[in-house]
Amino acid sequence: MQITPQAMALPQETDHLPKGKYGPILPKTPACYGFSILAKIIPGRESVFYGYAKTLEAAVKDKPSLLAPLKLHYLRWLLFPINGDTYFMYQGIFDTEFERYTEDAVALFSASGVNTVFENLEGFPMDWKTNPEGFAKFVRAHQCPSFMEYGEYPFVSADEIKKALKIKSAFTEMLDQLQ
Repeated sequence: MQITPQAMALPQETDHLPKGKYGPILPKTPACYGFSILAKIIPGRESVFYGYAKTLEAAVKDKPSLLAPLKLHYLRWLLFPINGDTYFMYQGIFDTEFERYTEDAVALFSASGVNTVFENLEGFPMDWKTNPEGFAKFVRAHQCPSFMEYGEYPFVSADEIKKALKIKSAFTEMLDQLQ
């Protein structure tokens, strides 16, 4: 099977896209689904973000499947200054549509008792655990939509990648035993 990398230009206007519960349903791209947000943090909370990153790192180390319901490929968090204020950028790529990701994230964090670092962003709804719509509205209001996405292995899910890596590992082990 030949896998050909693909790029996709995304529409600048989304009015023509089908509507879901939380707004337009963006197309799946070669990189799968995802979103990036940029939001101002509550002044003086920078250290909370770094502490939360360590907390999440430890939680995933203790329970590697913790974030599995989100079907993530990757997350990237950045803090940077704009005109003297600190902003947080969240970038995530995952296998589910935005609505499903949002609802799964709210359910996951509510059930696990872990709060979200988003609570340290100006205007974030503090009732997010019982208000997925408020969470989604915040994300949509702060979203910086991509206009081009590329996939070296287009439209491949995280589960398919993990399965392929298991097969590769088993095949390598089998070949090692033959030597």
